[in-house]
Amino acid sequence: MEWRPLYIGEDLGDTGNADVSTEERVAANVEQGRLKLGRRVAAWSILASALLAAANLTIGLRAGSTSVVAAGLEFAGDVLASTFVLAGMYIAAKPADSNHPYGHGRFETIAGLIVGMILAAGGAGICYRSLQKVGEGHDPPALFAVWPLLGAIVVRSFMLAIKLRVGRRIRSSSLVADAWNDGVDILSAAAALGALGLTLHNPAEFLAADHYGGVAVGVVVTLTGFRVIRDASLELTDTMPDGGSLDEIRSVALRVPGVIAVEKCFARKTGLRYHVDLHLEVDPNSTVWESHAVAKEVRTLLSRQLDWIADVLIHVEPAPGIERRKTPREPPIE
Repeated sequence: MEWRPLYIGEDLGDTGNADVSTEERVAANVEQGRLKLGRRVAAWSILASALLAAANLTIGLRAGSTSVVAAGLEFAGDVLASTFVLAGMYIAAKPADSNHPYGHGRFETIAGLIVGMILAAGGAGICYRSLQKVGEGHDPPALFAVWPLLGAIVVRSFMLAIKLRVGRRIRSSSLVADAWNDGVDILSAAAALGALGLTLHNPAEFLAADHYGGVAVGVVVTLTGFRVIRDASLELTDTMPDGGSLDEIRSVALRVPGVIAVEKCFARKTGLRYHVDLHLEVDPNSTVWESHAVAKEVRTLLSRQLDWIADVLIHVEPAPGIERRKTPREPPIE
C-alpha cells in the first residue's frame, strides 16, 4: 500500500473518501503528464545543444575564431545542464513515501540550481580563455565562421519559445532556467557574431574584437547563472508565492459555508506545485465533526479550483467574537 500523510479535513472512514481519492489520482496523473512533457522538451534540448556544440567547435577551430569556439563551449555546457534538468524531472516523478511525505519535487528545483552553477562556472571559464588570447598574433578568422552562429540564433530562438511556454505552463523552475539559458545563448551568439563581423571587416584594426566577443559571451553566461542560482535558492528556502496566489487561496477557502475567516495562509513550492498550510476560523460552538467537514470541503474545493496546489494541511481555530454556548454536561467556567 502506498504511503501518504493524513490531513485534517480527510475522513478515511466515510464514503466521501472515494471522491477525494479520485481527485488525488487525477491530480497525480496531471502532474505526471506535465513531468512527461517537460522530460520530452529537455531531451530535445540535449540533442539540439549537442548538434550546436559540435558545429560551433568544429567550424570555430577550423576558421580560427575565438568567439565561435566560445559559443561551442557554452553549448557543450548546455548539454550537461539539460541532462541535469532531465534527471531532476525523472526523480521528481517518483511518488511520495515515508521519507519524502511531500514527494520528490524538490529534486527538480535542485536541478535548476545545478544549471545555474554550470552557467556561472562555464561563463567564468570562457572569459578566462578568451582574455588569454587577446594579445596573441594570428590570422583573421575565415568568413564561414558566421554560419554556425546564425544557425545557433535560429535554433535557440525556437527552443527558448518552447521551453518558456512549457516551463511556465507546468511550473517547472528547472525548465524555465534552461529557457533563460537559451536566451543567454541568443545574446551571446549575437555578441560573438558582431565581434566576428568587426574582425572580418577590418582585421588590421579589429583583430582582437573576436576575442573580446568571447569575453562578452562569458560575462552574459555568468550573470545569467547567478540569476538562475538566486531563483532556485528562493524556492529551496520556502519563499512564499506572490500575493495574488495567496489571495486566490483565501478567496476559494472563504466560499465554503462555515469558514468565517482565514487567519493564516502559507504556501511553499515542492517541485511543480505548492503545498499549502491554512488556519481557518470557524464557529467555536461547532462540533468536531462539523469543523472536520468544513475543513474537508475546503481541501476538496482548493484541489478542484487550483491545479497548482499539491495538497493542503488545515488547522481549525475558534473564531473570536462569538459567544461560547455551554453544554448541559459541561461544568461552569470559573
